Amino acid sequence: MASAGGAALSILEYFGGEDGNRCGYCKSEAGNLSHGMWAHSLTVQDYQDLIDRGWRRLSAVNYQPNKSHKKVLKKMQKFLQFGEVSQSANDGISVEPMDSQADSPVSCKFSFRDKGEIPEDELKPLTTEVEEAEKQHVEKEMEKNTEDERHKEHGDSIETAKLKTTVYSMPNPGKGADTTRPPCRKAKDVRKERRLQKRLLQKADQTSSEQPDVTPTAPKLKSSAIKSVEEFIDVLDAENAAHRLEVKLVRSCPPSSQFKATFQESYQVYKRYQMTIHQDPPDKPTVSQFTRFLCDSPLELDTPPDGISCGYGSFHQQYWLDGKIVAVGVIDILPYCVSSVYLYYDPDYSFLSLGVYSALREIAFTRELQKKAADLCHYYMGFYIYSCPKMRYKGQYKPSQLLCPESYSWVPIEKCTPLLECSKYSRFNGNAKEGDKDRLTELSRIRVLHKRTVMPYSIYKKRRKGPSDETVVKQYATLVGQTCAERMLLYRT
Repeated sequence: MASAGGAALSILEYFGGEDGNRCGYCKSEAGNLSHGMWAHSLTVQDYQDLIDRGWRRLSAVNYQPNKSHKKVLKKMQKFLQFGEVSQSANDGISVEPMDSQADSPVSCKFSFRDKGEIPEDELKPLTTEVEEAEKQHVEKEMEKNTEDERHKEHGDSIETAKLKTTVYSMPNPGKGADTTRPPCRKAKDVRKERRLQKRLLQKADQTSSEQPDVTPTAPKLKSSAIKSVEEFIDVLDAENAAHRLEVKLVRSCPPSSQFKATFQESYQVYKRYQMTIHQDPPDKPTVSQFTRFLCDSPLELDTPPDGISCGYGSFHQQYWLDGKIVAVGVIDILPYCVSSVYLYYDPDYSFLSLGVYSALREIAFTRELQKKAADLCHYYMGFYIYSCPKMRYKGQYKPSQLLCPESYSWVPIEKCTPLLECSKYSRFNGNAKEGDKDRLTELSRIRVLHKRTVMPYSIYKKRRKGPSDETVVKQYATLVGQTCAERMLLYRT
């Protein structure tokens, strides 16, 4: 991709592995091993190719919010529309962007038979039995409502009336489970039977619709349409909403005029976040540290005429609530993806689960960009470490893929997690013969920047004085691949 300011080059320094140090996530004393590169300058295409050799990605186009994501989106919707503030126990300040949730197991109250246990001659009569059961259920509900009204007239509460009329059968002591009650079935058997009943009900409804003169005895099942993340984000009555939220995209490097105008306010939010969430002392999150950490970027701004209007590079997404910044998402916009870098927010608004909410907004933003640039269709959330609970939440955003560390091919995360259960390091690609298509083949063609001169490694090797550094250069080229190694400049002193 051509840069608006002329041809840009990526210039990097490579650093091999060092002694392990303390990891901020798993708290292991030797869990953090520095092994990477320092970029003096970096084109967006080179960065895209580099993160495609060791990260994970989400298909933003095919993303659908799960149950916990919907809960966060609805919470924000209610807060913006009506000013409602959730007071649940899980709304406290949390370092993790998201708490994992598990569905409760289905409780068995009825005895069901598996589909394979039902004789063929019973399948047709079962339709009538289901319809009759539905009819009896409706009649019981009408009787229950009438009984509730009668208790209201006599001054008894509904709950009290229920307690008076409910009788529980207890098992005899020493005789095990109550034989008068049906045995409990496994949850999966219950689900199978319910699916069978649902199909039979649908078939009955279809038959009823073909005969308009016959009144159906069972109500039709409601069809639940799948809502997109954009539908959850929208506030239906924005004019009369209790609060107004606006997300503004500002270029951080080189800094735009909007970025400069809001720098101090954005920094103050960052400082409060670091002190409250990460327990930093007041003198640690300085302006220079904030600038170096989240504002300065080696990415070269790229604004091709056929690309998106904002261009490719480093940006901040500012979340403005009622006229003030409450959160900032630091992102990189690349040719094929939006890469999430960091999020910081005002701790006073932690009850809104801004870590999860911002990720969902960034997914929606990626989908918006994809309409203008077809190749920009993925959302990257950084490294995924299955054995680290604070990073495992990323796997809940689906459909996701992990990169095979040997074949460098993308594999659905569902196929990877069983392998990671057995070993922290696993090859995900099942084809043992498939290797890295961009593997190192010609070390002599690696481009090197030495004494302000660009040269292939074969020339640099002859001019270099001192011990050979071929092992380090070969390690670098193996990691980045032949394509990037020939395109980027490896700085050597």
